[in-house]
Amino acid sequence: MIKKILLIFLSIAVAAVPAFALDGKKLLEEVDRNLSPESYESYRKLINIEPSGARKEFTLFTVKKGIDKVASVFLAPASEKGRSTLRLGENMWLYIPNVGKPIRITSLQSVVGGVFNNADILQLDYNAEYDVEKVDEKVSEYLLYLKAKAKNVAYDKLKIWADKGKKLPTKIECLTEANMLIKTLYFKDVKDFGGGIVRPAVIETDSPLYKGYKSVMIMAKLKKKTFKDEIFTLTFMPNIESLR
Repeated sequence: MIKKILLIFLSIAVAAVPAFALDGKKLLEEVDRNLSPESYESYRKLINIEPSGARKEFTLFTVKKGIDKVASVFLAPASEKGRSTLRLGENMWLYIPNVGKPIRITSLQSVVGGVFNNADILQLDYNAEYDVEKVDEKVSEYLLYLKAKAKNVAYDKLKIWADKGKKLPTKIECLTEANMLIKTLYFKDVKDFGGGIVRPAVIETDSPLYKGYKSVMIMAKLKKKTFKDEIFTLTFMPNIESLR
């Protein structure tokens, strides 16, 4: 009798645990892996578009290892060539040739100007920085509500709309703690990059804080690749282009 009562109590306790907490975490990890391998190299173009129609373009070579190590180097324009950035967790640096040692930068600054900030350009896995508060299931998509794990993360909250079949984001809203919209990211043009990587090749962003401005990120190449830890150090920043 006692054993039966214990089993009933256990079943009630398990049923009381919100299912979305575990499912949401797993779903976010799937979205992260579908967006990119855990370790990779990529070529990207960043385009800033002003209200006048004026455009400025940047080409970057980027490498990533694990959930918290990202490094990039500018290949174009000529005025930016050789500049490199490094992110280790929430710590970020910018290296400028002939200036000396790398300088600290913040997640909310932008090394290219425009609507993308450094956290967007040196993007970590979402599950590294955010917890899933809840998931709403729609007909053809999921809506994930994310909360930052720490105060120093670029955005306090994210709302991610993810395609049910592909487990890829279609739109992300970046919000303050008070739910004020900072910017919206739109994921477009799903492309097969080879090696099992099928993901949006284009990310566009706009912001109510920068009316009339738009920034676009275009992924040209993306492939799995492993790197040694010493590549993600301040001393290696002048040599990131040698990895190409």
